[in-house]
Amino acid sequence: MKLNAEEQAMRDGDGKPGADARQMAMDLLVRYGEALDAERLVDTNNVAGTSGSSSIFIRDFYAKEGALTRDQLFSRFDLDSDQAADEIPNARTFTCHLQTRIDPAHGEMMGTPKDTLDFHLESQNHSASLGVQLLNTCTPYANGNVPVMGEHCAWMESSAVVYCNSVLGARTNTEGCESTASAMLTGKIPYWGFHLDENRFGRHQIDVDVEMDSVMDWGMLGYFTGDAVEEEIPVLTGIKNPASLIRHKHFGAAGASSGGVEMYHVVGQTPEAATIEQAFGPNKPAEIFRYGTEERRRTYETINANGHSDDMDYVMLGCPHYTIEQIWEASKLLAGKRIHDNCALWIFTARGVKDVSDKNGYTKIIEDAGGVIMTDTCSAMSAAVPKGTKVAATDSAKQTHYLPAITGVEAWFGSTEDCVNAAVTGKWKGEAP
Repeated sequence: MKLNAEEQAMRDGDGKPGADARQMAMDLLVRYGEALDAERLVDTNNVAGTSGSSSIFIRDFYAKEGALTRDQLFSRFDLDSDQAADEIPNARTFTCHLQTRIDPAHGEMMGTPKDTLDFHLESQNHSASLGVQLLNTCTPYANGNVPVMGEHCAWMESSAVVYCNSVLGARTNTEGCESTASAMLTGKIPYWGFHLDENRFGRHQIDVDVEMDSVMDWGMLGYFTGDAVEEEIPVLTGIKNPASLIRHKHFGAAGASSGGVEMYHVVGQTPEAATIEQAFGPNKPAEIFRYGTEERRRTYETINANGHSDDMDYVMLGCPHYTIEQIWEASKLLAGKRIHDNCALWIFTARGVKDVSDKNGYTKIIEDAGGVIMTDTCSAMSAAVPKGTKVAATDSAKQTHYLPAITGVEAWFGSTEDCVNAAVTGKWKGEAP
């Protein structure tokens, strides 16, 4: 890789406070970039990651080697260094924290041991002391971090990456905690993949031949698309009405789960697809898929293949994290009702969104009905479900895909209304569209 003078100085050690940690970060980025055949680094002023060293497992693993301080754990794990820096400097570039494994306000409900919660809170304080913004959400783009078209970012979290690339037209690959930690300290990331113009053109075509009227429709289309194209870039045609943030959020999350979609184009809607010709650039469609009534029915059945019993134990909403609009919708569906005695309802969102929900009275409506609004995490990240849960329901195709594997439960997928009705009645009655 070719480093400019600034980058070389950081790699050599610039003599400023925290120089050894920046050296570790630059060393990681160079090794990473060379493995990817990247020719250089690119500046980034937008990092979204998590602190991998916040895990008690990581703490205990390195304890036998004497790495006990937060800075030492960060350098050993997050910077993948054989050495332990004595001091991690403040973030060089704007950095926000993604979702965590714990909601501190509901630790006991989620079965979190006290020592785990205490270590988590210490880790959060450490991140904040470095200048990391504790958004603690998988939807940074819906909570104040909105990069502009063409901006180079270093983001983790599959559903955030696909939204960043596709809907905002910013540029990021799917990074890890090590590369985002290094980008945080240096303001650099390898210039490869989706940072390059030539890698952002479509490869497969999806002709949509049904009306896309709901969030559920977009979740199913995303699931079908990911399964069809795997890691390639799909170009969707035939969609007439503009989609909202929420619909794009559920489409991208589903496509990143059933496949590995990191970018997509919707002709006439997303910023790099004013026309089908712009979306494909020099490429010709490798395959053309049709998504019609039969494909939609089969997709619904595939997502729900794990569901068998209609006795409902748990309803989870908020994957990706709910927006205030979605919490408002849930509160309207729950107003004056009561969650069934045999069922629990957990709704996951960002802290900032819950603050608005509290002020608007939505939280009270949901809690009066017997539901709970949680922040910072979700059941997939925490692997936590209400005790005794065997059957769950969610309005997220992504979560229906992951929850059975992570927690061993049956999972049903449906609309938000289907899910709320299941929570109230204790029975699953969702139907294929």
